[in-house]
Amino acid sequence: MHELSRRAALRAGGGLVAATALLGAGVARAGAATGTVPGSQYFDLTQPSYDLFRGKVLHESHHVMQGFTFDNVNRRLFVVQAQNGTSGDDLCVNQLSFDGQLLGAMHLNGAGHGVSIGVEAVGSDSYVWMECDSDSTGTDGRGTALARFKFVNGGTPSVKKFLTGSKTITCATDPINNRLLVRRSENGAFWFSLYSLADAAAGNFTRPLAHFPQPALTDHTVTFQGYAVYGQYLYTLDGTGHDDPADIDSYVTCVDMNTGTVKSRAFTKAGSTLVYREPEGLAIYRTVAGETRLFLGFGSRDGVDRYANIFYKNVLI
Repeated sequence: MHELSRRAALRAGGGLVAATALLGAGVARAGAATGTVPGSQYFDLTQPSYDLFRGKVLHESHHVMQGFTFDNVNRRLFVVQAQNGTSGDDLCVNQLSFDGQLLGAMHLNGAGHGVSIGVEAVGSDSYVWMECDSDSTGTDGRGTALARFKFVNGGTPSVKKFLTGSKTITCATDPINNRLLVRRSENGAFWFSLYSLADAAAGNFTRPLAHFPQPALTDHTVTFQGYAVYGQYLYTLDGTGHDDPADIDSYVTCVDMNTGTVKSRAFTKAGSTLVYREPEGLAIYRTVAGETRLFLGFGSRDGVDRYANIFYKNVLI
């Protein structure tokens, strides 16, 4: 999310999720979580965050970043955003260097909002996973299927679609364990499902490793802003945009996917000095040296231009 008018108009799905809606998602089918995900370490969310980069303008300079993802094999970073001068559900996928320089971009029209995306390495190619087939002809539509396509700078996506007919669907990838996590509305509540990435690419969604409702968060009104997955754990980001650091309300939450319950939750002030700082996405990456990192995205602005800013945490328990 990035403009105040759009945020005021949207109160559900991958943009703003009111506290009552999130409570419903966590309670309506409580106890129904199933998971067989192998155990893993999890991030200590109380530890400091460090800069990857700040103040970078993307291909569509009038819009902030939304979701982002790393190709851990080919060492690439992809960031999605809305296109300039089009409806809110026409999206642009940017490829950036790790210091935030624009390396390429491609467009997918009528896609959705871009709250979260994933990527799959296939040899030297990167295949982007993201929502498509927006359910709205106006602004801020939400995807009804998942798209998979090879990233080609300036190219037209050749899209393969999965889970068509879904409602408010997005995804994220675990690049270390080669898994795809899908978030979508099921019977009026948000649920997560975890799959082998190989199964998903083959169109086999019959063998989820985990299936659980989005847990309730009751400490304040929750604005859902993205998610990432690593090993046994889901990480979610919530919060709104603020100019005054004293008003920051951004939190990161760790959820055990085998039980669907919250493992930990922590306030984050990463990028607290940014102008109109707003949380925008999470992602996982493992460095060449072997350090696994949880990345946090934040949008900011200065006049007309919008900026991408990415930080990370690196302490595992």
